[in-house]
Amino acid sequence: MGSLSKEESPIYDVKISTVGPGYVSGQGAVQELNGMDLAMKLHYVRNVYYFRIQALEGMTIINIKETMFNWLNHAYIPCGRLRKSDSGRPSIKCNDCGVRLIEAKCKMSMDEWLESRHGEGHKLLVPNQVLGPDLPYSPLVLMQLTKFECGGTAVGISWAHVLGDVFSAVGFTNLWGLATNKQYPAQPLRMAHPYNEAHESKVPAKDLVATKRVGPVGDHWITTNDMKMETFSFYVSKPDLTRVQSKICGEKDHQQIPPFESICALVWQSVAKVKHGSKVKVVTICKNDSKRSFEGAITNKAQTIKVVKTDSSVEESSLMELGLLIMNQGVDERMKIEEALEGDNELPDFLVYGGNLTFVDLTDVPFYELDVRGNRPVYVNCAIDSVGDEGVVLVFPVRKNDSDGMTVSITLPEKHISELNSVLKKEWSLS
Repeated sequence: MGSLSKEESPIYDVKISTVGPGYVSGQGAVQELNGMDLAMKLHYVRNVYYFRIQALEGMTIINIKETMFNWLNHAYIPCGRLRKSDSGRPSIKCNDCGVRLIEAKCKMSMDEWLESRHGEGHKLLVPNQVLGPDLPYSPLVLMQLTKFECGGTAVGISWAHVLGDVFSAVGFTNLWGLATNKQYPAQPLRMAHPYNEAHESKVPAKDLVATKRVGPVGDHWITTNDMKMETFSFYVSKPDLTRVQSKICGEKDHQQIPPFESICALVWQSVAKVKHGSKVKVVTICKNDSKRSFEGAITNKAQTIKVVKTDSSVEESSLMELGLLIMNQGVDERMKIEEALEGDNELPDFLVYGGNLTFVDLTDVPFYELDVRGNRPVYVNCAIDSVGDEGVVLVFPVRKNDSDGMTVSITLPEKHISELNSVLKKEWSLS
């Protein structure tokens, strides 16, 4: 089909409804939020899953909603709504208010869409709402089903990070896949709040390096950037990665830098060249903590939040030096963040992603385990919304049969995007 003008939206015939559990499940319980949950409250996970026609072929919207009724019976906490105590501390009222469902159509085929859209285009296929200003009426999760001209479907999931991290969001979504196959977990999804050790003193918010203090935002959980932000992404194949790692390590084959850390070092130095170094001597590295198991739970405590600093010039450092710094010198600030958000008094508002240039390792997230009636997505895009001006870099997998390559998605101030793209292309043949 012909290309669309910039003024003409490719998305049309939008319908909105709400779907909750098929039976009373939460029973009015209150789910308390811990410090890490509240530290993440201004961030949102936006995932888009692309399916061929077979996944939902023959299913009416009523059929789809029936699968959602059964799904949400086993995942009722994300169907709740936020409430505040007299002190102002938020919690989740498990009142079965449900997930907002958006139905839409697209004037393009799925292949045309994927070929013509990079980074920003996925945003049209996932709801971009935030929490508030009417917190008691704001859904924590929104789902958008967009039917392409070819019959394929994009499933967009907007997930409030206050519920849990990307692993949690994907685990929640994968339960819907089970429901489409009439399979259900033995126990409902729960929020995990272990490791709440008693602290002798509260950490001042100004002592945190991994976060940026903002606000206060009140009941409208969003923050504005000083600069316009833009996202672009590129694919790194297995041969690309081997080439990069070989260039980083040179003759020091005994000091292999792992794939994620290699990409972090490469992008860190490239951004330093674009920003001329001094502003990116501190980065934040977020990775899943393999030592903690939260199976069957949603949580913000399964992700390490490590600060990595250097006094040297990032531009002039070797990538091996940067990679080893990232691997060995990160200081995890999870406990400090937790302490800073203890108590019932007025709490500070933070940005974690983008407070420093932030790298997020999503290479082990089971995006492609979403199975809708025996069909897996052909592509999945992940984004984290409402990030600070220093930007965020997400590294996530493509389908396993694509030679274990990965997608790198970078969100930075718009003015840096073109130059960064040029650096990556010229020096690394990546773009």
